[in-house]
Amino acid sequence: TEVELELMLILWDLEEGTVHDVLEQLPATRPMAYTTASTMIRILEKKGIVASRKQGRGHIYYPLVSKQE
Repeated sequence: TEVELELMLILWDLEEGTVHDVLEQLPATRPMAYTTASTMIRILEKKGIVASRKQGRGHIYYPLVSKQE
């Protein structure tokens, strides 16, 4: 979806990051709730496009698919 692509573009630029890291990179004209971003990133994880590792109480997400793919 358009939102998934928007979040993936941010993750590709960051290489890895938390949901908060991704939200900080969204333009001010594109507000998104934490829960929405978290849900969308977990959907990407279920699709095998993103993976995560546990860090403290949260997760660090990173792309499994290159931008070119």
